[in-house]
Amino acid sequence: MKIYNNETVQAQAAPIPGEYLLARYQLQEGAPTRITVGRGEEWTPLACKEAYGKAAKLAKELKCESCLFDLTAAGELGLAGLCAAMEGVYGASYQQKFSLSGRWEPEIACYAGGEGWQEEDLRTACELAHSIIEARNLVNRPANMLIPEQFAQALADMVSGLPVQARIYRRDELAEKGLGGLLAVGDSSGHPPALAVLRYNGAPESKEVLGLVGKGVTVDTGGYSLKARDSMAGIKGDMAGGAAVAAALRALAAVGAKVNAVAVVPTCENRISRESAVPGDVIHAFSGQTIEVLNTDAEGRLILADAIAWAAREEGCTRLVDVATLTGAIWAMLGYVAAGVMASDDGWYGRLEAAAAVSGEKYWRMPAFKEYDKLIDSDMADVRNTSKDGCGAITAGLFLKRFTQELPWLHLDIAGTASVNTPVWQHQTAGATGAAVSTLFHLAAGLEGCGQ
Repeated sequence: MKIYNNETVQAQAAPIPGEYLLARYQLQEGAPTRITVGRGEEWTPLACKEAYGKAAKLAKELKCESCLFDLTAAGELGLAGLCAAMEGVYGASYQQKFSLSGRWEPEIACYAGGEGWQEEDLRTACELAHSIIEARNLVNRPANMLIPEQFAQALADMVSGLPVQARIYRRDELAEKGLGGLLAVGDSSGHPPALAVLRYNGAPESKEVLGLVGKGVTVDTGGYSLKARDSMAGIKGDMAGGAAVAAALRALAAVGAKVNAVAVVPTCENRISRESAVPGDVIHAFSGQTIEVLNTDAEGRLILADAIAWAAREEGCTRLVDVATLTGAIWAMLGYVAAGVMASDDGWYGRLEAAAAVSGEKYWRMPAFKEYDKLIDSDMADVRNTSKDGCGAITAGLFLKRFTQELPWLHLDIAGTASVNTPVWQHQTAGATGAAVSTLFHLAAGLEGCGQ
């Protein structure tokens, strides 16, 4: 795989779509620079991301002003390879400073060269990479610049100009409709909660509707179950799931995928006030079930319970995926490498495995034995929000399952993979990773033609 630092490539290759690709540097004087990156023995989407990510980082170090990316090797993997290559280029060149403005300024000219790939696939790959960057920008943004209603509006703005209907439900509407889980958390803050709903109808003749539900807690102090001091640094990123589902839907709409999808993102802050829930409270969820709150730092599942029920009941979704930075337990188990998964059936999980094989992301399925389910039975309510005896990542997923109305359901706990201090792979930089966006996109795209 080669990159050429040479302004004359403009006459030789097609420009990569999107003016937000790399970083602006002064033109290096002298002869063109060729960078060759070894691809290893196993050529997979993840290996492809690694190769192009490494190339992009080397181009930055050489202060290139223009680059020609040879996509021949990526083309060997088809669309999956092009998506991987663009995620490598976009991701490795990402800078956190863009999170303040939300814009990725044009700072280097990038061109696509080589053989064996289609321009339509390249456009799809660039739209997906763009969407991943949108998610990273939001997760990296300081919490004082992204209060709940601003986050909801940012999600609506993300799909502006695309065939997506965006609707933001404010605090009064949430109370009228009875979203008790979201209000129990959101009323802890002077910044009111909101529910962002993005609807994309790319296959109107199909009865299949994919519900993408993402956690959107923009500040998580833990409430009265206050987090430890060392855990406070990352509390602004507890909305990575919400950013991921919205970004995935954006990508689907941008490429005109023939699927129907709805993103439902409950957003709020979890703080301490006179209106905050306290351990021992019992709340009424949107589904009609009651929840005994025993840990106010297990707030994400409270708002997701309402959003999952909303997706099933109000949006008519036929399949569900929820994505959340939900538990420290999953990070303790899997670190920054893989996300935890819970699934209601093998077939739906098999589709996730297929999507992950294309995206190059890593997932690990957790068990859902009935013995675990008993750990969240409550004497005071229908369910309790924490386990009676450990197994925190598993019981958190099983809690959410109780609100799915027995629809095919996947739960992705990205608490470890959503953000990194030290990158695990070349396509990452310190901070938000855009975890799950690519997998969700390929999962939804795999539903094309279903339910017709």
